[in-house]
Amino acid sequence: MEISYRKIEDSDLPFLKEVYKSTREEEMQLVDWPEQQIEQFINQQFESQHDYYKQVYNEATFEIINWGSEPVGRLYLWESDQQIRIVDISLLPSFRNYGIGSRILQSLIEKSDISSKVLSIHVEYYNKALQLYQRLGFEQKDQTGVYFYMERKPQKS
Repeated sequence: MEISYRKIEDSDLPFLKEVYKSTREEEMQLVDWPEQQIEQFINQQFESQHDYYKQVYNEATFEIINWGSEPVGRLYLWESDQQIRIVDISLLPSFRNYGIGSRILQSLIEKSDISSKVLSIHVEYYNKALQLYQRLGFEQKDQTGVYFYMERKPQKS
């Protein structure tokens, strides 16, 4: 199937919250909270993150990832003269392990190589995608809290 992107709209907020919630599922299984408290926590965290990204990366592109005609995740990118920053890339669990993320990352690597810009991302050290980033040539440059800051230098053709 084909991967495509479209700019997020206000009407996408429930879907984006669902994607965000899916990234916190394992963590939420470790807490002994009632479902309502988990839902409130997720809502607050989503809104905080969403507002933070919009403020700090106000020049970023905020897009829905579509696989065929179905929305499957989100991709937030910020670009400067020297780098392409993957602010966030997340797929719903039912669409992981189909190569969608790898294809997206490969296209960003190609863009990085063509533009001679470093491709960067912050990754939680326990994120299962960490091995994928390492296989694709990303190297850890720094660690802040639970995040590794990783870069992939552009390759010359």
